[in-house]
Amino acid sequence: MRATAVLLALAALVVAPARADVIEQVVATVNDEAIFLSDLRRQAVPFLPRVMSAPTQEERMTGLRALYQEILTKLIDQELIEQAAREMQVRVTSRDVDRAVLNVIRQNGLSEEEFWEAVRGQGFTQAQYRADVQKQLLRLKVLNQRVRGRVNITEADVRRRYEQRLRQANRSVRFRTSHLYLSLPEGASATDVRSVREEAEEIREELTAENFADMIREYGGGELGWLSQGDLPEDLEQELLTLEDQEISDPVQGERGFHIFFLHERERGGSDLPEFDAVKEQLYQQMMERAMVRQEETFLRELRRDAIITRKEL
Repeated sequence: MRATAVLLALAALVVAPARADVIEQVVATVNDEAIFLSDLRRQAVPFLPRVMSAPTQEERMTGLRALYQEILTKLIDQELIEQAAREMQVRVTSRDVDRAVLNVIRQNGLSEEEFWEAVRGQGFTQAQYRADVQKQLLRLKVLNQRVRGRVNITEADVRRRYEQRLRQANRSVRFRTSHLYLSLPEGASATDVRSVREEAEEIREELTAENFADMIREYGGGELGWLSQGDLPEDLEQELLTLEDQEISDPVQGERGFHIFFLHERERGGSDLPEFDAVKEQLYQQMMERAMVRQEETFLRELRRDAIITRKEL
């Protein structure tokens, strides 16, 4: 009973019914334009189930306050965008909203009736959803006018990104290798290290692909099987990266001895990377989206810096 009462109390904070004697509460102002508690409550409705699922009242209240603060920041940014739109004389028509909603319905493969039923299931009326779409479109138009000109991504930029990915893919290598191993004595001195190194170098002179397995049986070592990058210490791995198939390495000092590697074969992870022409448009769009996000953040910081913003304690 107590848990139910707490949940109902939380819900009342967000969706309390309007009464004739309730005066609308201002929770923030942006250049003297007010943001009201009712706006905050309405935006919070779809997220209430997550907040109310917390196990204790304290966690639920903490989650609710954090949700309110997050939504209030978004509402402040939206008001800044709307003020910038008025200054720039940017508008969104009802026809723009109709087209955007129709695109969303088609992308989801739903009938209009099914779509609006889903919207109501998320706690929005049709009018509220259309209003939110209008705000999103307005934001896009403002950003395209004020931010798009700051982003210049050339085909050379896209090619460099592709080549970077190609290098990363080619470094994703698997090795099938064996090693001949000469261990160092416990607490080896510099003289011990030099002696074992010289022995390893003498053995290396005799090694071939044909006798490598026999020499392992004589001196020590074994088949390491398939290794991925990162399985070996970096200094040992770098030696393997320089080898061609069926090639034998020079002696390499490890933590406790000297290794001589025989690379049987390798598999390159980048072999299935598509050609540049096949992916350049996709890469361009990804780079553009990331650049626009960064520029949007910069633009909003500029708007906040030049605005007079007050936030009320929630």
